[in-house]
Amino acid sequence: MPRKEQGWITFQTSEEERRILEEFCQQSQRTKTEILRELVRNLSQRSSPSPQPIPTKRRDQKDTDTPEITNNTQKRPLKVSSRNLLKGVVTKVVKGEVSSQVTIKVIHEVELTSIITTTSVEELELYEGTEAYAVIKSNDIAIAKD
Repeated sequence: MPRKEQGWITFQTSEEERRILEEFCQQSQRTKTEILRELVRNLSQRSSPSPQPIPTKRRDQKDTDTPEITNNTQKRPLKVSSRNLLKGVVTKVVKGEVSSQVTIKVIHEVELTSIITTTSVEELELYEGTEAYAVIKSNDIAIAKD
């Protein structure tokens, strides 16, 4: 049930559009509400007020917002149990001998900080300016990278 200050939006889609959204939700392991909220929030960040078409994914196209992991030479989508997967840019890395502090700026200029092993920072090649994902589960934030 939405809070009082929230509202409902209902709209019609074609079967193909609904299928694309459902497939994207399944691949990214996020709800339709999360996907649509992020889309609306991203609209306010556009510099150009003129409407631009939203690209739709054909069945044969790869989803560029789904993180991938490399297993030898084969790439496949990363699957995680966490439902909150936020793409962002690393803004700060403070390396320690054993653990390091990694800060990622995500949607709406929000910065999230996680403490991970220095080995993970090096293996993921995390440094200022690289894209990474904040993977949030309960009160824990993990870091992932394409």
